[in-house]
Amino acid sequence: SIVEAQQTGARMLFGEKYGDEVRVLDIGSSREFCGGTHVARTGDIGLFKIISESGVAAGVRRIEAVTGEGALARIQQQEQQLQQVADTVKTQPSEAAARIVQILDNVKSLEKELAALKLRWAEAQGDELLMRAQEVGGLQVLAAELPGADAAILRETLDRLKDKLHSAAIVLASVTDGKVTLIAGVTKDQTARVKAGELVNFVALQVGGKGGGRPDMAQAGGTQPEHLAAALASVPAWVQGKL
Repeated sequence: SIVEAQQTGARMLFGEKYGDEVRVLDIGSSREFCGGTHVARTGDIGLFKIISESGVAAGVRRIEAVTGEGALARIQQQEQQLQQVADTVKTQPSEAAARIVQILDNVKSLEKELAALKLRWAEAQGDELLMRAQEVGGLQVLAAELPGADAAILRETLDRLKDKLHSAAIVLASVTDGKVTLIAGVTKDQTARVKAGELVNFVALQVGGKGGGRPDMAQAGGTQPEHLAAALASVPAWVQGKL
């Protein structure tokens, strides 16, 4: 009975529910109540598959498993999933893991190539945009859209333009899926007069957004790309008003 089991010093697990009759597991120095299901022989269990293992308390681990038909159904499900993966990567199930590793390696290689292409594209865009800068009160002002550029390209192009224009206030923009991305930069010799955060916010407000950042670099977004051209065209006058 449970009373007799308690008298043996067997440990009860917190949270477990026990009936009037309990079994006690006595292994080495460990003696505990067993709240599990018992069978007459291990052969009655059939297939046994562990599905998780975790710690539930200090010095206590919990193993969860499925048995019998439940274990068989789980294995069959996993085999079906493995076959689906193998079909997707066009190989046999036994070779699926190696094929996935190969695909991931190819993706990493392509990502490196793409990064290099973006860098070269940013360089080319920067050289072309230099010709569009205009002088306003002693500094170069440039506001332009770079179709298809992501935020990384905008930042890279901005940095290169700041290096080449030396004393400048710049706003670059792109539109993707109807959303405007803006980035503004001001060379450090001009941040006392023109601040990038104020500049980018001035443009962002015109395209249904807002933004901010440091005096020398700031980002923003917007949801009204139809107003972008006019917003960029207004930048030189805004800069002039700050000088």
